[in-house]
Amino acid sequence: MQTPKIMRRTAMAAAAALAMVSLAACGGSDGGDGDGSADGDLIRVGYSQLGAESGWRTANTESVKASLTEENGIDLTFVDAQQKQENQIKALRDFVAQDMDVIAFSPVIETGWDEVLQEIKDSGIPVILVDRSVDTTVEDAYLTHIGSDMCIEGTMAGEWVQENYPDAKIFELQGTMGSGPQIDRQRCFGDIMGDNILGQASGNFTRAEGKTAMEAALQTYPDLDLVFSHNDDMGLGAVEAIEAAGKVPGEDIKIVTIDAVRDGLQALVDGKFNFVVECNPVFGDQLVDLVKAIVAGDEIPAETVVIDGSFDQSITQEEVDARLY
Repeated sequence: MQTPKIMRRTAMAAAAALAMVSLAACGGSDGGDGDGSADGDLIRVGYSQLGAESGWRTANTESVKASLTEENGIDLTFVDAQQKQENQIKALRDFVAQDMDVIAFSPVIETGWDEVLQEIKDSGIPVILVDRSVDTTVEDAYLTHIGSDMCIEGTMAGEWVQENYPDAKIFELQGTMGSGPQIDRQRCFGDIMGDNILGQASGNFTRAEGKTAMEAALQTYPDLDLVFSHNDDMGLGAVEAIEAAGKVPGEDIKIVTIDAVRDGLQALVDGKFNFVVECNPVFGDQLVDLVKAIVAGDEIPAETVVIDGSFDQSITQEEVDARLY
Protein backbone atom coordinates (compact mmCIF):
# COMPACT_ATOMS: atom_id res chain seq x y z
CA MET A 1 0.00 0.00 0.00
CA GLN A 2 1.07 3.57 -0.68
CA THR A 3 2.56 5.72 2.06
CA PRO A 4 0.60 8.84 3.15
CA LYS A 5 2.84 11.25 1.22
CA ILE A 6 2.47 9.23 -1.97
CA MET A 7 -1.27 9.10 -1.48
CA ARG A 8 -1.31 12.86 -0.99
CA ARG A 9 0.60 13.44 -4.21
CA THR A 10 -1.79 11.10 -6.02
CA ALA A 11 -4.80 12.93 -4.69
CA MET A 12 -3.36 16.32 -5.59
CA ALA A 13 -2.57 15.13 -9.09
CA ALA A 14 -6.09 13.84 -9.50
CA ALA A 15 -7.41 17.22 -8.44
CA ALA A 16 -5.30 19.03 -11.00
CA ALA A 17 -6.94 16.95 -13.71
CA LEU A 18 -10.38 18.09 -12.62
CA ALA A 19 -12.04 21.42 -13.36
CA MET A 20 -10.98 24.05 -10.85
CA VAL A 21 -13.51 25.09 -8.26
CA SER A 22 -14.51 28.72 -8.73
CA LEU A 23 -12.55 30.79 -6.24
CA ALA A 24 -15.50 33.13 -5.85
CA ALA A 25 -17.89 30.37 -4.76
CA CYS A 26 -21.07 28.99 4.18
CA GLY A 27 -7.55 18.66 20.31
CA GLY A 28 -8.19 15.41 18.84
CA SER A 29 -7.45 12.23 20.70
CA ASP A 30 -4.37 10.11 20.21
CA GLY A 31 -5.39 7.46 17.73
CA GLY A 32 -3.17 5.40 15.45
CA ASP A 33 -0.07 6.54 13.66
CA GLY A 34 -2.03 8.65 11.22
CA ASP A 35 -1.23 6.90 7.92
CA GLY A 36 -4.91 6.50 7.06
CA SER A 37 -4.33 3.01 5.69
CA ALA A 38 -6.88 0.26 5.29
CA ASP A 39 -5.52 -1.76 8.22
CA GLY A 40 -7.45 0.25 10.79
CA ASP A 41 -5.22 3.26 11.48
CA LEU A 42 -7.04 6.52 12.04
CA ILE A 43 -6.93 9.34 9.50
CA ARG A 44 -5.57 12.49 11.13
CA VAL A 45 -7.68 15.52 10.19
CA GLY A 46 -7.00 19.11 11.23
CA TYR A 47 -10.15 21.23 11.08
CA SER A 48 -10.22 25.01 11.56
CA GLN A 49 -13.74 26.31 12.17
CA LEU A 50 -14.06 30.07 11.78
CA GLY A 51 -16.03 30.57 14.99
CA ALA A 52 -19.47 30.32 16.57
CA GLU A 53 -21.12 33.50 15.34
CA SER A 54 -24.55 32.03 14.65
CA GLY A 55 -26.95 29.16 15.15
CA TRP A 56 -25.94 27.91 11.71
CA ARG A 57 -22.28 27.73 12.66
CA THR A 58 -23.08 25.89 15.89
CA ALA A 59 -25.12 23.30 13.96
CA ASN A 60 -22.33 22.92 11.41
CA THR A 61 -19.74 22.38 14.13
CA GLU A 62 -21.94 19.78 15.82
CA SER A 63 -22.35 17.94 12.51
CA VAL A 64 -18.60 17.93 11.88
CA LYS A 65 -17.74 16.70 15.37
CA ALA A 66 -20.47 14.05 15.33
CA SER A 67 -19.19 12.65 12.02
CA LEU A 68 -15.41 12.98 12.20
CA THR A 69 -15.00 10.47 15.02
CA GLU A 70 -12.76 7.55 15.87
CA GLU A 71 -15.71 5.26 15.20
CA ASN A 72 -15.67 6.60 11.63
CA GLY A 73 -11.91 6.20 11.35
CA ILE A 74 -10.95 9.82 12.04
CA ASP A 75 -8.58 11.36 14.60
CA LEU A 76 -9.89 14.96 14.60
CA THR A 77 -8.03 18.02 15.84
CA PHE A 78 -10.61 20.82 15.94
CA VAL A 79 -9.72 24.50 16.40
CA ASP A 80 -12.23 27.35 16.85
CA ALA A 81 -10.74 30.52 15.32
CA GLN A 82 -13.17 32.85 17.13
CA GLN A 83 -13.80 34.75 13.88
CA LYS A 84 -10.18 35.89 13.60
CA GLN A 85 -8.18 35.14 10.47
CA GLU A 86 -4.88 35.24 12.36
CA ASN A 87 -6.15 32.41 14.58
CA GLN A 88 -7.05 30.34 11.54
CA ILE A 89 -3.69 30.90 9.90
CA LYS A 90 -1.91 29.82 13.08
CA ALA A 91 -4.08 26.68 13.26
CA LEU A 92 -3.35 25.81 9.63
CA ARG A 93 0.39 26.16 10.23
CA ASP A 94 0.09 23.99 13.32
CA PHE A 95 -1.66 21.34 11.22
CA VAL A 96 1.25 21.39 8.78
CA ALA A 97 3.74 21.06 11.64
CA GLN A 98 1.73 18.09 12.97
CA ASP A 99 1.82 16.50 9.48
CA MET A 100 -1.92 15.95 9.28
CA ASP A 101 -3.26 13.60 6.62
CA VAL A 102 -5.97 16.09 5.58
CA ILE A 103 -6.63 19.76 6.44
CA ALA A 104 -10.14 21.23 6.29
CA PHE A 105 -11.18 24.77 7.10
CA SER A 106 -13.99 27.28 6.74
CA PRO A 107 -12.35 30.66 6.03
CA VAL A 108 -13.60 33.68 7.96
CA ILE A 109 -12.98 35.95 4.93
CA GLU A 110 -12.00 35.31 1.31
CA THR A 111 -8.61 37.03 0.99
CA GLY A 112 -5.26 36.90 2.79
CA TRP A 113 -4.57 33.17 2.49
CA ASP A 114 -1.88 33.02 -0.20
CA GLU A 115 1.15 32.52 2.05
CA VAL A 116 -0.30 29.82 4.28
CA LEU A 117 -1.99 28.01 1.39
CA GLN A 118 1.36 27.89 -0.42
CA GLU A 119 2.94 26.44 2.72
CA ILE A 120 0.27 23.75 2.90
CA LYS A 121 0.63 22.97 -0.80
CA ASP A 122 4.40 22.63 -0.39
CA SER A 123 3.82 20.18 2.47
CA GLY A 124 1.76 17.92 0.23
CA ILE A 125 -1.22 17.86 2.59
CA PRO A 126 -4.56 17.95 0.74
CA VAL A 127 -7.02 20.70 1.68
CA ILE A 128 -10.82 20.59 1.82
CA LEU A 129 -12.45 24.00 1.74
CA VAL A 130 -15.65 23.90 3.81
CA ASP A 131 -18.71 26.14 3.45
CA ARG A 132 -16.97 29.37 2.45
CA SER A 133 -14.69 30.29 -0.44
CA VAL A 134 -11.24 31.85 -0.84
CA ASP A 135 -9.76 34.26 -3.35
CA THR A 136 -6.14 33.19 -3.86
CA THR A 137 -3.39 33.34 -6.46
CA VAL A 138 -2.04 29.94 -5.35
CA GLU A 139 -2.66 27.42 -8.11
CA ASP A 140 -4.54 24.29 -7.03
CA ALA A 141 -4.61 25.66 -3.49
CA TYR A 142 -7.24 23.19 -2.35
CA LEU A 143 -8.39 19.80 -3.52
CA THR A 144 -12.15 20.23 -3.22
CA HIS A 145 -14.90 22.42 -1.79
CA ILE A 146 -18.02 21.29 0.04
CA GLY A 147 -20.90 23.59 0.91
CA SER A 148 -23.93 25.46 -0.33
CA ASP A 149 -24.03 27.72 -3.39
CA MET A 150 -24.28 31.16 -1.78
CA CYS A 151 -25.15 32.86 -5.05
CA ILE A 152 -28.12 30.56 -5.58
CA GLU A 153 -29.29 31.41 -2.06
CA GLY A 154 -29.20 35.14 -2.83
CA THR A 155 -31.01 34.50 -6.10
CA MET A 156 -33.75 32.48 -4.38
CA ALA A 157 -34.31 35.31 -1.91
CA GLY A 158 -34.36 37.92 -4.67
CA GLU A 159 -36.78 35.98 -6.84
CA TRP A 160 -39.22 35.59 -3.95
CA VAL A 161 -39.13 39.31 -3.19
CA GLN A 162 -39.53 40.17 -6.88
CA GLU A 163 -42.58 37.92 -7.16
CA ASN A 164 -44.26 38.95 -3.92
CA TYR A 165 -43.10 42.53 -3.21
CA PRO A 166 -41.68 43.96 -6.47
CA ASP A 167 -41.96 47.57 -5.18
CA ALA A 168 -40.36 46.86 -1.80
CA LYS A 169 -38.08 49.46 -0.23
CA ILE A 170 -35.28 47.20 0.97
CA PHE A 171 -32.65 47.44 3.66
CA GLU A 172 -29.95 44.76 3.37
CA LEU A 173 -28.33 43.33 6.49
CA GLN A 174 -25.01 41.95 5.30
CA GLY A 175 -22.80 39.33 6.87
CA THR A 176 -19.11 39.64 7.72
CA MET A 177 -17.64 41.95 5.08
CA GLY A 178 -15.30 40.17 2.70
CA SER A 179 -16.64 36.71 3.52
CA GLY A 180 -17.84 34.42 0.73
CA PRO A 181 -21.49 34.41 1.88
CA GLN A 182 -21.58 38.21 2.14
CA ILE A 183 -20.07 38.70 -1.30
CA ASP A 184 -22.16 36.13 -3.15
CA ARG A 185 -25.48 36.75 -1.41
CA GLN A 186 -25.18 40.50 -1.90
CA ARG A 187 -24.22 40.17 -5.56
CA CYS A 188 -26.88 37.67 -6.58
CA PHE A 189 -29.73 39.24 -4.59
CA GLY A 190 -28.67 42.62 -5.99
CA ASP A 191 -28.76 41.30 -9.55
CA ILE A 192 -32.52 40.95 -9.09
CA MET A 193 -33.55 43.61 -6.56
CA GLY A 194 -30.63 46.04 -6.59
CA ASP A 195 -32.72 49.03 -7.72
CA ASN A 196 -34.96 48.61 -4.68
CA ILE A 197 -32.20 48.62 -2.05
CA LEU A 198 -32.23 51.81 0.03
CA GLY A 199 -29.19 50.97 2.12
CA GLN A 200 -26.88 48.26 3.40
CA ALA A 201 -24.94 47.62 6.60
CA SER A 202 -23.05 44.71 8.11
CA GLY A 203 -24.36 42.89 11.15
CA ASN A 204 -21.36 40.51 11.09
CA PHE A 205 -23.71 37.51 11.10
CA THR A 206 -24.59 38.08 14.79
CA ARG A 207 -27.92 38.84 16.42
CA ALA A 208 -26.58 41.71 18.53
CA GLU A 209 -24.92 43.51 15.62
CA GLY A 210 -27.93 42.86 13.42
CA LYS A 211 -30.11 44.61 15.98
CA THR A 212 -27.74 47.59 16.16
CA ALA A 213 -27.61 47.92 12.36
CA MET A 214 -31.39 47.70 12.14
CA GLU A 215 -31.87 50.39 14.77
CA ALA A 216 -29.74 52.76 12.71
CA ALA A 217 -31.54 51.79 9.49
CA LEU A 218 -34.95 52.58 10.95
CA GLN A 219 -33.73 56.09 11.68
CA THR A 220 -31.98 56.58 8.34
CA TYR A 221 -34.57 54.94 6.09
CA PRO A 222 -38.01 55.53 7.66
CA ASP A 223 -39.77 54.31 4.50
CA LEU A 224 -38.12 50.88 4.38
CA ASP A 225 -40.65 48.07 4.34
CA LEU A 226 -38.54 44.96 3.73
CA VAL A 227 -35.33 43.61 5.25
CA PHE A 228 -33.10 41.13 3.45
CA SER A 229 -30.80 39.57 6.04
CA HIS A 230 -27.83 37.39 5.08
CA ASN A 231 -28.62 35.06 7.97
CA ASP A 232 -31.33 34.23 10.51
CA ASP A 233 -29.46 35.57 13.53
CA MET A 234 -29.19 39.09 12.13
CA GLY A 235 -32.83 38.85 11.09
CA LEU A 236 -33.79 37.99 14.66
CA GLY A 237 -31.84 41.02 15.84
CA ALA A 238 -33.78 43.08 13.31
CA VAL A 239 -37.05 41.76 14.79
CA GLU A 240 -36.04 43.10 18.21
CA ALA A 241 -35.21 46.52 16.76
CA ILE A 242 -38.44 46.68 14.73
CA GLU A 243 -40.58 45.76 17.73
CA ALA A 244 -38.76 48.28 19.92
CA ALA A 245 -39.61 50.94 17.32
CA GLY A 246 -43.32 50.13 17.65
CA LYS A 247 -43.62 48.34 14.31
CA VAL A 248 -44.75 44.80 13.56
CA PRO A 249 -42.13 42.53 11.96
CA GLY A 250 -43.57 40.42 9.18
CA GLU A 251 -46.35 42.95 8.58
CA ASP A 252 -45.15 46.56 8.70
CA ILE A 253 -41.69 45.41 7.66
CA LYS A 254 -41.30 42.12 5.81
CA ILE A 255 -38.21 40.04 6.62
CA VAL A 256 -36.39 37.64 4.28
CA THR A 257 -33.42 35.68 5.64
CA ILE A 258 -31.02 32.87 4.82
CA ASP A 259 -30.07 29.84 6.96
CA ALA A 260 -33.26 28.09 8.19
CA VAL A 261 -32.02 27.24 11.66
CA ARG A 262 -34.76 26.38 14.15
CA ASP A 263 -34.98 29.89 15.65
CA GLY A 264 -35.36 31.37 12.19
CA LEU A 265 -38.07 28.95 11.17
CA GLN A 266 -39.84 29.54 14.48
CA ALA A 267 -39.94 33.24 13.60
CA LEU A 268 -41.50 32.19 10.28
CA VAL A 269 -44.19 30.16 12.05
CA ASP A 270 -44.79 33.11 14.40
CA GLY A 271 -45.28 35.43 11.41
CA LYS A 272 -42.22 37.59 12.16
CA PHE A 273 -40.25 36.32 9.17
CA ASN A 274 -41.85 36.06 5.73
CA PHE A 275 -39.46 33.88 3.75
CA VAL A 276 -36.35 31.86 4.65
CA VAL A 277 -33.84 30.30 2.26
CA GLU A 278 -32.11 27.23 3.63
CA CYS A 279 -28.34 26.95 4.00
CA ASN A 280 -27.95 23.38 5.20
CA PRO A 281 -25.17 23.04 7.83
CA VAL A 282 -25.52 19.29 8.36
CA PHE A 283 -23.03 17.72 5.97
CA GLY A 284 -20.49 16.13 8.29
CA ASP A 285 -21.23 12.71 6.84
CA GLN A 286 -20.38 13.95 3.35
CA LEU A 287 -17.17 15.48 4.71
CA VAL A 288 -16.12 12.11 6.15
CA ASP A 289 -16.72 10.48 2.79
CA LEU A 290 -14.50 13.07 1.10
CA VAL A 291 -11.69 12.58 3.65
CA LYS A 292 -11.71 8.82 3.19
CA ALA A 293 -11.80 9.09 -0.59
CA ILE A 294 -8.80 11.45 -0.56
CA VAL A 295 -6.69 9.16 1.61
CA ALA A 296 -7.67 6.16 -0.55
CA GLY A 297 -6.39 8.01 -3.62
CA ASP A 298 -9.80 8.07 -5.29
CA GLU A 299 -10.78 10.69 -7.84
CA ILE A 300 -12.32 13.63 -5.99
CA PRO A 301 -15.02 15.97 -7.35
CA ALA A 302 -13.93 19.59 -7.47
CA GLU A 303 -17.21 20.64 -5.88
CA THR A 304 -19.75 18.98 -3.59
CA VAL A 305 -22.83 21.20 -3.47
CA VAL A 306 -25.11 20.82 -0.45
CA ILE A 307 -28.71 21.06 -1.62
CA ASP A 308 -30.81 23.80 0.01
CA GLY A 309 -34.55 24.42 0.13
CA SER A 310 -36.74 27.36 1.11
CA PHE A 311 -39.68 28.04 3.42
CA ASP A 312 -42.56 30.50 3.63
CA GLN A 313 -45.20 31.09 6.29
CA SER A 314 -47.02 27.89 5.33
CA ILE A 315 -44.47 25.93 7.38
CA THR A 316 -46.00 24.17 10.40
CA GLN A 317 -44.86 23.94 13.99
CA GLU A 318 -44.49 20.18 13.54
CA GLU A 319 -42.02 20.73 10.70
CA VAL A 320 -39.97 23.15 12.80
CA ASP A 321 -39.90 20.80 15.78
CA ALA A 322 -38.67 17.96 13.56
CA ARG A 323 -35.66 19.89 12.25
CA LEU A 324 -32.19 18.62 13.14
CA TYR A 325 -30.87 22.15 13.69
